[in-house]
Amino acid sequence: MTKKPDHKGHRERLRSRFMKSGADGLADYELLELLLFQALPRRDTKPLAKALLKRFGSFAETVSADPLEIKKVEGAGDAVTIALKTVQATALRLTRDEIMGRPVLTSWDKLLKYCRAAMAFEDTEQFRILFLNKKNILIADEVQQTGTVDHTPVYPREVVKRALELGATALIMVHNHPSGDPAPSKADIEMTKEVFATCEKLGIQLHDHVIISKSGENSFKTLGLL
Repeated sequence: MTKKPDHKGHRERLRSRFMKSGADGLADYELLELLLFQALPRRDTKPLAKALLKRFGSFAETVSADPLEIKKVEGAGDAVTIALKTVQATALRLTRDEIMGRPVLTSWDKLLKYCRAAMAFEDTEQFRILFLNKKNILIADEVQQTGTVDHTPVYPREVVKRALELGATALIMVHNHPSGDPAPSKADIEMTKEVFATCEKLGIQLHDHVIISKSGENSFKTLGLL
């Protein structure tokens, strides 16, 4: 009889390396292996980890992938999908908790980190609004609209209406570009001008409009467009 591979020994060695060096001491596929141990306690997880990375490209893109797309990878069933999406949800909760209830303008790097985690790897456009009070403290974070791969309908009156309902005095708009190019389009610029004008009439300040993508982000304020 052929002796089965010593998966237990491999797992213990990988766990030991993680405890000693942290995630920086592991390759992406090894970190995925470590994660998949929880979902597949009796299987060699290396082939699946490598298959997931081949399909999605990186660790971040793997845990951010659509559940239906994850399940298309051979060997990735419900348990694997839940494990991956739990990691994404945990990362979002951690980064969101770092900015909620705090002055956003002095925590800009943390805000961008949260937005990247929430939106950078989405396959369709999302339009998110961060609502601030008079002290620029974040009081609400809401996805207002979702659209296609390259367009999200935005209605300035609805943006302002929701701000008034929440008692917000300032806004930051955020949306993603699934194409990977964070440069604002002509439609993005025109929509931002309309929202700015509508907000100004009611004493609501539009601090910025940020575009998030896999390759980076752009700020309308930094670009001189606000």
